[in-house]
Amino acid sequence: MFEGICRVPARSTLRAIAAIALSMIVAVNGSRRLGAQGIVFDPSNYSQNLLTAARALEQINNQVRSLENQARSLLNQAKHLAALPTSVVGQLTSTINQMNSLIAQAKSISFDVEKAQRDFAQFYPRQYGAAISSDKMVQDASARWDNSYEGLKQTLAIQAAIVSTLELDGQTLRTLMANSSGAIGSLQAQQSGNELLALQVKQSLQTQALLATQARADTLRAAEQQASVAAAKERFIRFIGDGRAYNGRK
Repeated sequence: MFEGICRVPARSTLRAIAAIALSMIVAVNGSRRLGAQGIVFDPSNYSQNLLTAARALEQINNQVRSLENQARSLLNQAKHLAALPTSVVGQLTSTINQMNSLIAQAKSISFDVEKAQRDFAQFYPRQYGAAISSDKMVQDASARWDNSYEGLKQTLAIQAAIVSTLELDGQTLRTLMANSSGAIGSLQAQQSGNELLALQVKQSLQTQALLATQARADTLRAAEQQASVAAAKERFIRFIGDGRAYNGRK
């Protein structure tokens, strides 16, 4: 009995081992046949790959949008840095130089401080002394008349120069206003504003030049009258003498 009992488990064990071995052989052979026929479709793996590709495409789109934004930013910067196609600075500078040239042409009594003081003291004395000859007084009177004439002449030239630029200033103003309204960036707008201010400064300098020459002419005429009075007084004194010829005394 004991041996029978022992044989039963042994047989059962052998059958189990054989069944396991057979199933392993079938599994191996089946996998080989499947590998020889083609790749097995895995839905989970396919979904993961599709999600990865979508994320990569989204990153590429983000980079494209970033590059577009950078390009627009560069274009805007280029607009802000664009200078005006034309400028009136040269024209305004030329007009100012013309005014300065006319002022520098002042004759006799110039606009130089030291020379003006020295010449004024020479030709416009407060009074004439007895040591000054009549010829000297006549020469001084002639020089004073020349000074007044030149002063009026220079004032007239400045007036004519300013009037001659009025039409040109109008054209310049229209050009600057058009540039200001059509400015495509901050630099062009700033340049237009600066050139408008330059036009105002130029006109202000012209006004100062006119006032200076007009005041100079008026001053020379007033000084001429005063010096003429001083010369006439001295000539009268010399003509009268000590008064003896008019009271019968000798």
